[in-house]
Amino acid sequence: MAGYVLTPSILREYDIRGVAGDTLRVEDARVIGQAFGTVVRDRGGSSVCVGWDGRLSTPDLRDALADGLRAAGVDVWRVGLGPTPMLYFSVHHFGADAGIMVTGSHNPPPDNGFKFVMGKALGGGSFFGDDIKAMAVRAAAGDLLQGQGASEERPAFDAYVDRLLEEFSGDRDLSVVWDCGNGAAGEVVAALTRRMAGNQEGLFTEIDGTFPNHHPDPTVAANLRDLQQAVSAASADLGVALDGDGDRIGVVDGDGNILWADQLMVLFARDLLSRSPGAPVIADVKASQVLFDEIAAAGGQPVMYKTGHSLIKSRMKEMNAGLAGEMSGHIFFADRYYGFDDGLYAALRLMRILTEQPMALTAFYAALPKPCNTPELRFPCADDRKAPVIAEVRSRLPADAVINEIDGLRVSTDGGWWLLRASNTQSMLVARCEAQDEAALAKIRGELGASLALSGIQLPDG
Repeated sequence: MAGYVLTPSILREYDIRGVAGDTLRVEDARVIGQAFGTVVRDRGGSSVCVGWDGRLSTPDLRDALADGLRAAGVDVWRVGLGPTPMLYFSVHHFGADAGIMVTGSHNPPPDNGFKFVMGKALGGGSFFGDDIKAMAVRAAAGDLLQGQGASEERPAFDAYVDRLLEEFSGDRDLSVVWDCGNGAAGEVVAALTRRMAGNQEGLFTEIDGTFPNHHPDPTVAANLRDLQQAVSAASADLGVALDGDGDRIGVVDGDGNILWADQLMVLFARDLLSRSPGAPVIADVKASQVLFDEIAAAGGQPVMYKTGHSLIKSRMKEMNAGLAGEMSGHIFFADRYYGFDDGLYAALRLMRILTEQPMALTAFYAALPKPCNTPELRFPCADDRKAPVIAEVRSRLPADAVINEIDGLRVSTDGGWWLLRASNTQSMLVARCEAQDEAALAKIRGELGASLALSGIQLPDG
């Protein structure tokens, strides 16, 4: 067949994502389906689960994707509307060779894209980075297989809800508010809360690709205001927020305090390590030093690794780790689960822990060390300058600097640390600083800002 060139900007490190009807068109979806189907067949597979979110552009992209998969001779199992982790689950549940989720995740409403996963028979794990680039090269060369695959409806919704509920048990009821932000997890949450004990309240569970209430990204504090108000009004024990495709979690306690992912990971790590002493627990380089210290204090092996949900999942598999997490709210459980990121499962796991221990979430939050830190600071930098800038900053460090270079530079200083890394998805550099008090934080931030200024880069306020 003739070659087809995909818009380079949609080929991200972890997935394919663009503006529907502009950089990501229906014909692109068909070619992506045929290209991925070709890869699946080359690896000995023949079946691909397809799931989808509630964005307005999704039905057309989904149908074109399925047409492309079948054109490569792959059977398409349509698992239904729902969150990305439901698609991941369906690959395990039905024994499919691979899966594709049609989703724009937490991106603005006009965006959309595809997330890929390989089934157990094809080695399992994510399909990202060089895999995506190689698939685009094959499409451009016209090196795609031809065939006549079948299409079958295999709804995964009920089985997924049943599997999630296996994790929900405990000695006492909880009052919980769930904020779905009109994202793809809304119907699953509605089904869960109808069957769960305690006072379970769903907020914005109607799936609406325009996201009329607030943007579905729980890492932004402003997006949690409705949840905080609802928790206060209900005198609830906690609130759970999910992102647009349900693979990331945000949490507030009964007093409305936000617990970021690295703080939640302390609770999850203590629980895991009480049953698996000495086990590795993985977190990305943006996580607070508090998390790594708490993992060690609980008898675990703290492992710092690169940012990126696909990279983290691969590292988990390499180390046979039962738990990993990212500051972005992706939390992964291979202990009693499948190893992928699932915001709903993480929420139920959290509730189970809270019902089995005497400490309320508010007390856990109050007892946590709370260093001063900046938010994630993202600032423009041309792609061809990202690596040189980081190298220039590295060259200015003293010879005795304590440096972790697993993903950019994480430099430990007296009383804190700073991070500088390249974004894998945008023409941006990313920084974060942490210290024991505001004065030390200002000093660390100033040192990093001064070094970046020598490379012509201004560290933003925040």
